[in-house]
Amino acid sequence: MIKTARRGVKFQAMVATMLAIAFLVGTMVSTRTQAAQSATLPNFVEVVKKAMPGVVNISTTRVVKSEGGSPFPFFGDPFGQPHGGDPFGNGPKKHREGSLGSGVIVDARGYIVTNNHVVEKADEIKVVLSDKREFKGKIIGTDPKTDIAVIKIEGKDLPTLSWGDSDKLEVGGYVLAIGSPLGLNQTVTMGIVSAKGRANVGIADYEDFIQTDAAINPGNSGGALVNTDGEVVGINTAIFSRSGGNMGIGFAVPSNMVRSVMTELIKHGKVTRGWFGVSIQEVTPGIAKQLGLKESTGALVSETIEDTPAAKAGIKAGDVILEFDGKKVEDAASLRHIVAATPIGKSVRVKVVRDKSAKILTAKIVAQPKRIAGVDDDDSQTGKGTALAGIRARDLTPEISAQLGLEPNTAGILVTNVEVGAPAEKAGLAPGDVVLAITRKRVRTPIRSVADFQKAAATLGPDESVLLWIVRRGSRRFVPIEP
Repeated sequence: MIKTARRGVKFQAMVATMLAIAFLVGTMVSTRTQAAQSATLPNFVEVVKKAMPGVVNISTTRVVKSEGGSPFPFFGDPFGQPHGGDPFGNGPKKHREGSLGSGVIVDARGYIVTNNHVVEKADEIKVVLSDKREFKGKIIGTDPKTDIAVIKIEGKDLPTLSWGDSDKLEVGGYVLAIGSPLGLNQTVTMGIVSAKGRANVGIADYEDFIQTDAAINPGNSGGALVNTDGEVVGINTAIFSRSGGNMGIGFAVPSNMVRSVMTELIKHGKVTRGWFGVSIQEVTPGIAKQLGLKESTGALVSETIEDTPAAKAGIKAGDVILEFDGKKVEDAASLRHIVAATPIGKSVRVKVVRDKSAKILTAKIVAQPKRIAGVDDDDSQTGKGTALAGIRARDLTPEISAQLGLEPNTAGILVTNVEVGAPAEKAGLAPGDVVLAITRKRVRTPIRSVADFQKAAATLGPDESVLLWIVRRGSRRFVPIEP
């Protein structure tokens, strides 16, 4: 009995010792695991402390006119006035509209980068810093084609953010979005770089967006997308949403593009871009097969405009441009960006494939013409007072045609914006419409590209009306426009 009891005590002691050892080992493993996780999971506290002060809240107001109306709308027009008239003599009334956005101080002199749509047509701009200081903002320059604007405030000891190199971003890398969504100042959200080089989104003329799943909501526009070093790698611009809220798909203009645009705006108040003089389209697998290309890369020339650098260099319709000024051309969008960024007057080498043979041609780049799709480079109307003033458009690509439910070979241009109050807006033309042809003086001219539209706009008389043939939601219709 005594031996059995002793053996029982020894056994219990041994079990207790083993449990204690297991507990200690488990604690050590858990501690090491937590330490390993702490070593791998990023801590953004210091990044936020560094970046947040340089992000500001921007509020704008503008005065707009609205038509006056009868105080008795349910009784029709009892005084026999023409439809829409006001028997009480109330003419157009003015009222103020406000909007909210964000901006980034990138220069101690007070220069702030934001989105063009944040400050567009603003009569007053108020900038609020993280330390609650308020300043009046002044527009230095805007570039609707990239949706970038630069404003300036006068102040001392302004916090600034440093630029990062957006080309060094990698898909999957961490980024932070800082701004004032829904008026909630100094809000930070975290995400990753979901994709790079997004184009054909339909937001701006020149698109090379960083896509991120960092939560971006209304009011974030113009705010900073920063890397883990607290550097600005993008300016938050837009979200893709069916509900108006965040769906995990946000877009930012890459910092390298923003810096180039900002420099031009500060120096000249506008952006002057290079121009080559071709209409281009994507090289689809089917086109690549027909042309004997190994890959679906490059930009296919669909038209060469007369008396342009491309025409003088010998570029022909059917050529596939593979390299431009030593840079590889991935697709049509990349060629547009490369050409636009090329210095005016520079002679460049252009590598093309023609009839399955590679050729090297030389072209001298000129400044982009002011009249492009009815709006010139400083965002004022071309041919002011003409029927086509205030229209912005882009070439119709196979991808856009597919999104709109059009036939792949549909030729036309996509309307991306119509200025409020412009003749086209009054006539009912709207973003999303596809222009197929223009009829003037009973002669119909097919519109296959923005270049075609540009020609029509350039030769239109100030008192001349036009008839547009368009596609809207799958249906074709005519839209008459009076100047």
